Amino acid sequence: MTSRFLEALRPLIRLMPDIEPPARRPPLSRRLLITLVVLILFFVMSHVPLYGLRPARGAEDPLYAMRIIFAASYRTLTELGIGPIVTAGLVMQLLAYSEMIEVDMNDPRDRALFTGATKVLTIVFAMFEASAYLYSGIIGQTLEPVQSAIIFAELVIASFIIMLLDELLQKGWGIGSGVSLFILAGVAQQILWSCFAPIAIEGGRPLGAILYFFSVLTSGGALRDAFLRENYPDMLGFTVTIALLIAIVYLESVRIEFPITHVQYRGYSTRFPIKLLYVSNIPVILAAAVAANVYFFTSLAYSRFGSSPIMDLFGKFRAGEGGRPEPVGGLVYYMIAPRGWSNVLQDPVRSVVYALIFTGLCVVFSITWVEVGGMSARDVAEQIVSSGLQIPGFRRAELPLIRLFSRYIWAVTILGGILVALISITGDFLGVFGGGIGILLSVDIAYNYYTLLIQERIAEAYPRIARVLGVE
Repeated sequence: MTSRFLEALRPLIRLMPDIEPPARRPPLSRRLLITLVVLILFFVMSHVPLYGLRPARGAEDPLYAMRIIFAASYRTLTELGIGPIVTAGLVMQLLAYSEMIEVDMNDPRDRALFTGATKVLTIVFAMFEASAYLYSGIIGQTLEPVQSAIIFAELVIASFIIMLLDELLQKGWGIGSGVSLFILAGVAQQILWSCFAPIAIEGGRPLGAILYFFSVLTSGGALRDAFLRENYPDMLGFTVTIALLIAIVYLESVRIEFPITHVQYRGYSTRFPIKLLYVSNIPVILAAAVAANVYFFTSLAYSRFGSSPIMDLFGKFRAGEGGRPEPVGGLVYYMIAPRGWSNVLQDPVRSVVYALIFTGLCVVFSITWVEVGGMSARDVAEQIVSSGLQIPGFRRAELPLIRLFSRYIWAVTILGGILVALISITGDFLGVFGGGIGILLSVDIAYNYYTLLIQERIAEAYPRIARVLGVE
């Protein structure tokens, strides 16, 4: 039976446009072209400033980490990025998983209602986030009522367009999903810009770290200036970026493999892997989301009530650019990463406290995600037994497998959470291009795209294999 919640949203769902999947799977070349066009449109939107505002980005933005996760660009049409899409999808998944709404994903009618409800919630969250951004002052500029109304409309319409671009790819017209594509492209853009930006800064030298390095090299300047540039991309950040990329690729490949066989088909055998980064980058995403939300709601309260003894415990603020509140003390101050080695050296106490808080949050979210995400030793044992599989040398029962997997899963859960936290912290402290969180996300997304493209090429060359790969 369809949930009353979904039925109540049916009138609004009818108003949502729906992109039909292609009748026949388009050639890979056409899908790649459509994916490129979607990406170009998103890039254009990310460079169009909101009405009356100047585009600005950089380390001074307290929501820098969240903008990477949500592929958002400060004070542009993509100010909200994919935030409303991700939030709406997460809420609907939690409602379905907790059985607060009844939905049968095997029923096309229920599945269509669920998708439509997610679209409706995406617009609702876009309206809420746009209102909150304008009211809190995070936009960074004092606005007139008419100007605020125009910016509100811009943000909601832009979120609507991004939602349609994502659906266009997911319905089979392109490759992958818009959410992953926009995150990867945003991080790649930041890395390329930090390396090769030709804009001249003080002294007439280029902004990009690599261009600046060769400029210093050819002019006989001090190489130290190229490796350590305060508040600008430098070769230290470039070197650490390459080192972190290699480290993440290596850590992603570290795993423990258990041989498993099928009970009925004795000749069938494979391996069940438990990765060192067992929960991948989920803990970092959730920890960054908590930090950003603490800043967001604390600054909102500060804008409304001003300074007070209780307020100062959560956050002390000063008026920054355009009146935007910048944290200078309290809990929120120690939850925002000091980006760049110079800021770390200026306030080492803040840096240490931030590292401890962020690492603690990552460990907590690692443990929590394993329990609620069906990744615990008990869940893994249940999946293996119910699939008709067993590990040689162990009885085909859940209890022995739970004991076996518990030895490893808890260790990799905690250690993995610490490792991804340290990677993110190192990236932020040493000025990694694209940010520590951005590098973590981009490596994972790039690998998924790599495997997806291999499957697509094989399926196109050998159509009969398409059914086996599930890419028909």
